[in-house]
Amino acid sequence: MLQRLAASLRWRAAVHATSAARCLSSGSVTITDPLNYWAGRRRAGQEKCSTEDVYEPATGRILCHLELCGADEVNQAVTAAKSAFGYWSKMSGMERARIMIDAAHIIESRREEIAEMEVVNNGKSITEARLDVDSARLCIEYYAGLASTLAGQHVQLAGGSFAYTRREPLGVCAGIGAWNYPFQIAAWKSAPALACGNSMVFKPSPVTPVTAVLLAEIYAKAGAPEGLFNVVQGGQETGSLLCHHPDVAKVSFTGSVPTGQKIMEMASKGIKPVTLELGGKSPLIIFEDSDVENAVRGALMANFLSQGQVCSNGTRVFVQKDILPEFVDEVVKRTQAISIGDPLLESTRMGALVSRPHLDKVLFYIQQAKAEGATVLCGGEPFVPSDPKLRGGYYMSPCVLGDCTDDMTCVKEEIFGPVMSVLSFETEEEALQRANDTTLGLAAGVFTRDVKRAHRVVEHLKAGSCFINNYNVTPVEVPFGGFKMSGIGRENGQVTIEFYSQMKTVFVEMGDVDSLF
Repeated sequence: MLQRLAASLRWRAAVHATSAARCLSSGSVTITDPLNYWAGRRRAGQEKCSTEDVYEPATGRILCHLELCGADEVNQAVTAAKSAFGYWSKMSGMERARIMIDAAHIIESRREEIAEMEVVNNGKSITEARLDVDSARLCIEYYAGLASTLAGQHVQLAGGSFAYTRREPLGVCAGIGAWNYPFQIAAWKSAPALACGNSMVFKPSPVTPVTAVLLAEIYAKAGAPEGLFNVVQGGQETGSLLCHHPDVAKVSFTGSVPTGQKIMEMASKGIKPVTLELGGKSPLIIFEDSDVENAVRGALMANFLSQGQVCSNGTRVFVQKDILPEFVDEVVKRTQAISIGDPLLESTRMGALVSRPHLDKVLFYIQQAKAEGATVLCGGEPFVPSDPKLRGGYYMSPCVLGDCTDDMTCVKEEIFGPVMSVLSFETEEEALQRANDTTLGLAAGVFTRDVKRAHRVVEHLKAGSCFINNYNVTPVEVPFGGFKMSGIGRENGQVTIEFYSQMKTVFVEMGDVDSLF
């Protein structure tokens, strides 16, 4: 054990030294290694496998050619996961926790390397990518702490008989990730699954396929059995194969509402439980007694993290009429000051959107908003960096829309880009009615100095994740998820254990059978 620990520490120190010496620049990376991973190693595709080009958002150049998994590859990954489940599920919670803690330590030692690859993969700023890696590590640490606490209940019954419950793992879980937080989502889904004794086959978004395989290798390096965490690459067909596979016991998905509906329908064929973390069109209500400086900061965090590509974003900003001019002046000034450009530079606060089609979609929403009567107060245009190698990247200036009304498309539909819609209101009752007038319910926020009003308003907001005097804060100890069409189930927090396990009841008779026959 001491030799293993010493070797592990030496390896971590070497990795840390290597990652500290690395310094990527946008356009300098080409991915040639296979990105599929199962049964303990990366897997190259078969000769006839389909491929897709993957682009670096910062430059627009081809980053790699993604090999897509078909039925054979998915079946191999699920088979490997099923084999690992037999071993992993028999381990004690403490044994599983040790491996998960080792994985978290490896992530910590490779923080800069993983963050840089996430930037290349996704286009977000290096500052944000580091925080995403930290969140992934903390999530694994958190569920490692819970792994040894899984327990049932003893119930005493009449005549000395009793019953007890057992919390048992589900089996092979499928995780399907989104492109806005590739590495973090892989950890958020795998950590509770593994803590409960499950194994996982994870499918990243084909737009951002690069970093999930790093997590697979990290789990393996930490001592996880071969096949415990596997990565299959692909799009809709690959996801469908996972959902329909008879040996997959549960599906956890993060993404759009329409895709979530399809996954729920596919899983229903096998009566499989699902966790769905879907879209949002969340309200942020700013009352006249707010600290305006704090409210402006909150509104910026609610709209411009990850280039606005965050499902929980508070994109409908309701500002009480008396402070609207002051708020708008300040929020526009601060938005115009956001540094856009190379996401690997420390000074950058807004990188590139994830793809050219997505950038075009966001820009179209802004044109549509103008046609419907909204005023572009700032931004909303393509941005071309001065660095020649970045000129093919997918950049735009962050946008604030004024004169918005509830019936506008920009207010009703999820844009998923750096676009803030500002609306005015007069009374608390009006704000609540308008805030809840949506089929979605992922998140909501309130800024006010009145503690009673804050809690009163939050009580009536129809959203799963609410914020008072802050926004987009997601500590791993706290459950995250939505109401209405924004999803089912939760990620993070203790309650998520219930979504990755099943309850068995055992009745023990201590006397004779009292038969009616």
